[in-house]
Order: sequence, then C-alpha cells, then structure tokens
Amino acid sequence: MHGHVELHGHRGARGLRPENTLPGLAFALELGVDALEFDVALSSDGQIVLTHDLIVSPVTSADTGMATAGDEMFPYVGKPIGSLTLDQLRTLDVGIRMPKRPDDPFALTQVPLPDTRMPTLGAVLGLVDAYGADQVRLHVELKSDPEHPDLSADPHAFTELVVKELDRHGRLANTALLSFDWRVLEIARPLVDRRYALVEQVTMTPTWMNGLELADFDGDLAAAALAVGATALSPDRVLVDRALMAGAADRDLPVVVWTVNDPDEAAGLIDLGVAGVVTDYPDRMRRLWAARGLSLPSPIPPLRNAVA
Repeated sequence: MHGHVELHGHRGARGLRPENTLPGLAFALELGVDALEFDVALSSDGQIVLTHDLIVSPVTSADTGMATAGDEMFPYVGKPIGSLTLDQLRTLDVGIRMPKRPDDPFALTQVPLPDTRMPTLGAVLGLVDAYGADQVRLHVELKSDPEHPDLSADPHAFTELVVKELDRHGRLANTALLSFDWRVLEIARPLVDRRYALVEQVTMTPTWMNGLELADFDGDLAAAALAVGATALSPDRVLVDRALMAGAADRDLPVVVWTVNDPDEAAGLIDLGVAGVVTDYPDRMRRLWAARGLSLPSPIPPLRNAVA
C-alpha cells in the first residue's frame, strides 16, 4: 500500500475545462489536487501570461477583433506570444478548443467556456488567494525553447520576473518552477526551493539540458537532472521504466510523470514508485486514488461568485 502519491492537475484540468484559464484552474482546485500545473510565457510588454505555446495556437485561441483600430499585427492567432502586448493577447478567446482533427480527445470532454481570456500570472495568484488554496502547490512551467531563441524570452530575465511576481504574492515558498529548458533550472537554483526537470525524447540534448551530455551520465536522466540542480525529475510517461526509476531512487530524486490520463497506466506507474502523476483528468485519478487507498487532496469549496 502506497500512502502518498501526489495528484497534479495538468494546465488546470485540460480534459475537463479550457487549459491555462482561470475557470480551468478554479475547476481543478474544486476537484482537489496536490499541485496546480500551468504554463507561462512573456508578452512583448513584459507581462507574464498563461499559454502552453510560444506561438498563439489556433487550437486553444480564436481572434475576436483588434486591440486597437488598424492594428497591423492582426490577426493574432499564429503570431509569437512575445511579439504581442497583453492588450492584444487579451482580445483572444481561449475558452473554446478548436478541434484540428476529429480524434482530439480534449475537444470531446472539455466543457467550452466561450469568451474566456488569457490570464496573467498575477491574476492566477489572486485567484488561488481568493480560494484560500494555501495547501495547493503551484507548478509554474516556464515556456522557453533554446532551439528558437527568437520566440523565447531571455531565460534570466524571465525566471527572475516569475520569481518576483510569486514573491510579491507571498507564494514563493509553496511553488515549484518547471522547465524543459534546463537553463531555467540552473538560474532558479538560488531563487526557489523546488525545481522540476522536465524531459521528453526530443529534449534529451545538450541544447535543452543546459549543455549537459546525457552520455556523460551513462544515460541516467536522474543524475543529469541533479547536476543542473533539479529537486525532481519529471519525464514524459513513455520514458518511465525500471531503469529510470532505479537511477532516481539511487539519488533520492522523486519522479513525477506526465501526462497520464488512463487510470490503469497510472496504477502501473504508481507500482513502479512514481512520487506524482500529472493528469488532464483529475476526476478519473481521484477515483483511482480512492480505490487504492491513497491519500486524496482535499477539494476546495467553490467561490460564491463565478470566475469570469
């Protein structure tokens, strides 16, 4: 019997509500999660906004009109996030998922919330405070692509801005910073206590791993993550096997796996010893946790007024 495996809501609860939005994050809090995961990037005017993509996605975003008359940047869908101001980004409707293909699983299960806007990190911190969700850890993924520096903010300035905003809201102690760009982890080492090394097959290169060669660590991802100052390893689920888990166990490095939406698969990963599971469907995983006798994070009562 495993006593505690953490349950993390991915982009809020992407399978159930629009990702990286205030109503989506609120819904995850109300379901009950140990950690609320979401993605951030910088607008052209230095505002920290919630978005998974460094280019405005046609799947999660729709143009509604110009921020100012005659705006030559319009339409905004397809433009880099870093080339648009907060005012421009706030015109986008991010509450309806546009299925690019009929088999998009989230388009079938996600409740659309039209006229939802892209929030800032500050707005999210205000929301979490309004809910009194002090026990829920915030997992802030800094979106940075070292292969496309033209699309990415300077990692030092970006990391410091995020840390400053978290600190301003008194949330730094109960937050983790996450990134596939391991430069961010190195920069964050003196600034925040929890640092998650995200990794997938395509990012297992020196460009992404802050110059580290995996071969120098005999292919051991946990050892490489420790070298960059990570306090947890967060791999794509397809990378998790006994060898990876053994390497992490040898170094006392927790493994938090993403993105797991099948309860049977989650059960197998729990048996392998993962410390946490990131899911688009916290509701499904809560049923698994209950069935396995795992400690469940408490749901947080809804706010009286709907979150717009």
